[in-house]
This record gives sequence, C-alpha cells and structure tokens, in this order.
Amino acid sequence: MFPVVPERALLELARTEGGPDTLTLLVRDQDTRRLLLLRAVLDAAEAAERSVCTAAQKARLRADWALLTEADRLPAPGAPPPEHRPGRAATRGDRDALPGARSTPADAYAPRGARSTGAADAPPGAVPSGADARFANPARARLFHPLTGPWARSCLRGLDAAPGPAGGERERRLRRDLAHFSAIAAVVAAGAGIPFSTRLTARAGVLALPSLGALHTARSGDVPVDVTCTEGRLVLRQADAPDATVHLESGVGAWSGALAWTPAHALPGLTPTAPPLPLDDLDPYRELPDGPSHGNLRTPLALDDAERKRWLQAWSGTPLALRSGGAQRLAEAGALLRCLVPLETPPDVGTGRGSCSATRREAFGALLSSTPPDPVTLAATLVHELQHAKLAALGDLVTLHRAGPAARYFAPWRVDPRPYDGLLQGTYSHLALAAFHQRRALVGGLPDRDRAWAQHARYRAQVGAALPALVGSPDLTVRGRRFVDEMAATHERMAEHPAPRGHVARAQAYVAAARTLWTRRHASTLPPSNG
Repeated sequence: MFPVVPERALLELARTEGGPDTLTLLVRDQDTRRLLLLRAVLDAAEAAERSVCTAAQKARLRADWALLTEADRLPAPGAPPPEHRPGRAATRGDRDALPGARSTPADAYAPRGARSTGAADAPPGAVPSGADARFANPARARLFHPLTGPWARSCLRGLDAAPGPAGGERERRLRRDLAHFSAIAAVVAAGAGIPFSTRLTARAGVLALPSLGALHTARSGDVPVDVTCTEGRLVLRQADAPDATVHLESGVGAWSGALAWTPAHALPGLTPTAPPLPLDDLDPYRELPDGPSHGNLRTPLALDDAERKRWLQAWSGTPLALRSGGAQRLAEAGALLRCLVPLETPPDVGTGRGSCSATRREAFGALLSSTPPDPVTLAATLVHELQHAKLAALGDLVTLHRAGPAARYFAPWRVDPRPYDGLLQGTYSHLALAAFHQRRALVGGLPDRDRAWAQHARYRAQVGAALPALVGSPDLTVRGRRFVDEMAATHERMAEHPAPRGHVARAQAYVAAARTLWTRRHASTLPPSNG
C-alpha cells in the first residue's frame, strides 16, 4: 500500500535535499496516511459503545462525512466534468452509509471513478500527475490541512478510551471534537458551493470555521449556532445577538461587517504562482501537546495588527533569503509548508535575532514559530524545521535504526542527554543549517556574509561532534547506515569551502566547552556513549 523509497531518493534526503519527485513521494504518502487516519476515526466511532459515542453523535458524523463526500465529487477548477456532474444531490446511500464503506481504507475518500486498482497506480488518495492534492478540491484541501491531524488524533483518543463518568472531561472533549468536525464539513461544503443549513456548536464562546475565521458568541460556554449557506455567503445565527453574514473569499479568509467575526489570515505565496499560506491563529487544535519534547512552546498566539505586520515584514524577504541558501531550499519550503502557526515568544529566548519554533509529527506541513525578527531568521527556521518534517516522513516509510528510547547521547545544541532518534533528528537539521549558511556565505556581496560564515562554522562543528555516535551505532539498519554515511560525506564535502579560521576556532571552542559542561553534569550517571 505504501511506496518504496528509491535509493536515489534516500541519498538525496541524506544530503538534506530532495528533488521534486522525492518530495512528492513524501507528501503523497503523508496525505494517504491522513486518509487512513480519518477512516480510523470513522471506524472507531461506529465501533464505540453508546456510552462513549451516542447514536445521535454517530448519525451526525455520518451526515458530516456524506457532505464531505458530496463536495469531494466536485471536479477541480478547470477539470473536465466527471461522470457524476457537479452539484449532484446526495443519495440516501450517501447519507446513510460511511464514505468508502465498501472500499479499502485508503480509498475511503477517493472520488468516485478514481479508486485504486493495483499497486502500479498512484498512491491512494493522490490526484492526477501535475496537480497539487492540497488544492485539487475543497474537501482534499481541508482534510490535508495540517491541523486536521491533531483533531483526528484527539478524536481517536476519546473514542478509544474506556467509558468515563457522565459529564467528565473525556466526554466533554469528545463532544467538542465531533462538533469541530461538523464545522470542517460545513466549511468544505461552503467552499464547494453546496447550499445547506445546519447547526454548529461554538466552543467556549468561539465558533471556529477553519480557513474562514471565527465567530465570537454573545454567550460564553458551548453555544449552538445555526448556519445557512447560499450563493457564497454564510448566515450565522445565535440567540441574543444579531445575525452575522459572512462572505467567502477565494483561498483563505472570509469577510463580514459583524464585529463578532474575526477573519482568517494568510501570507502571500512563496513564489508568484504559489497560493497564499495560512497564518493560523484561530484553529483550536493548533496548541502543542504537553511533554518534554516541546519544552515551554505550548502557548499559541492570537495576532493583533502590529504582530501580523511584523510577520508580513519578515515573510516578504523570506523567499530571497531561502534562495540565497540554495535554490532547493525555496523549492523544499514550497513543497512541504502548508501553514504557519504563531507562538508566543518564551521569556528565555530574549530579544534581537532569536526565535523559537517546532513541528508536530501529527500535523505534517505545519510550522509553529514565534514572531520572526527578520527574513534570514525566518528562512533558517524553515530550513531547520522542514528537515524534521522530512525525516519524520521518511521514517514512516523506511526503518533507519532500531535504537531504544534511552537518553544517553551528547548533542552540542542541548544541555540534556538525547536518545538516538533525537540525536539523529537534531544532527540532520543542523547539517541542513550548516549547508544553508555556507551557501549564503559564498554568495558575493552578501551584507551579512561574516555572520553567515560564523553560523556555518558553528553548525558544522556541532554536527561533527555528533556524527561519530550516529555512524558508530550498531542499531542502524542497512538503509539507515547508507543514510547516515551519506550525511557524514555531506559534512566532509563542506571542507572544500572552509570558513575563516577565526570562526572555526571559536566554533570548536564552543563545542568543546559544551561537551565539558555536559560531561560534568551527566557522564557519571550514563553508560558509555559519545559523551
């Protein structure tokens, strides 16, 4: 069901690169996994006891999926009309049965007439060659949006949990999760031009309509909102407040004269032909989960006009900054990045050129970041975080190692011991940053060339300190060893264009000091490793 990664693609990725075919392979596989995840939600709801998911909730879930199926059957803009013409009314079978109930799970959301017929076909859920699955039709665009992933995971946790006390936290969370899916279905139907009337539920006084905006209700708590869609506009009706009429726009956002409405925002595309990139500060599933892997990066930021302007200023110069670090960096960002999620800046980051960022494995294509101070910092953040996304996607297709979770390895960019997989992830992203800044430093006339050399020297020294533990591990698979060996070769080739000696000396001294401090703190309590 899942594609095989060719050796050429494996080596491209090991060099922190990836041509169009390689990146497309990763993206389509992640989209297929998203369809499987959504099918799992559907199956889990049907199988859940009524004390977990009531008959009424199951019926609503079926109706929402039927609405999505109807929207999914509509052709992409400019595509020839399919056998089932646009706007075909949903049949009783559509409304009563789960989409794809008689097909394989990966085909559960494939448009009728486009089912997979064999291993030689395109990956399940893929769109025709040359098309972008994100924008083929409104249903796919919404379901492949990164933050639909955390929603689906939350649904599965609620549906798979043992029944709890009536009115408990699990019940409340699942009720909100299922209500949010109704909002997703409404947004998809509205974007496809399907007229409908439905009742949605605002969460804690806010009705989030993903990619459109959010309505702030007159009352707090979970509030019912009646929604009617006709001719490209939504009428949102709630008790004790005037109706809000929302007019859909092309792409991201919707406008309204109602003070209770906050529109979704987007940044211009990275290239003149690219679609706008959502700057999502409204989705209720944008928060990072608790856990040590994300430190204190848990607070999403609701942007005001001043903060949004700072994002736009940094973003406007980001394509040029990415291109200065290699043409593949701009292409990579265009292929993998699907939305930006603003975060509050933790107090320990400080001011100046610092920022904090993260990715989420279950939200492929999303990058979470504090407000970037300048285009180069934002470009470097994209390079750094997109390597994590690439390596995580590759790890879904190829087993690179079988190391355990024990945290015992020295990483010069961390004060705590790292597990092998964490060391691999960090080394990989730092290798890409070393290459990015070296390419920038080699550009003639670059205003901050000296800083680029300093950054390159520091990242290269850090990678050099971590590589021995990666290369020497007995837990690498055959393909994992090929991958890590190519990483090491890429690191060695950087010596063909060395940084000035002063930068190299300072970088090596920094890594040596970091190792000494780490050893004092941890070596006595850890088994032998690279520390």
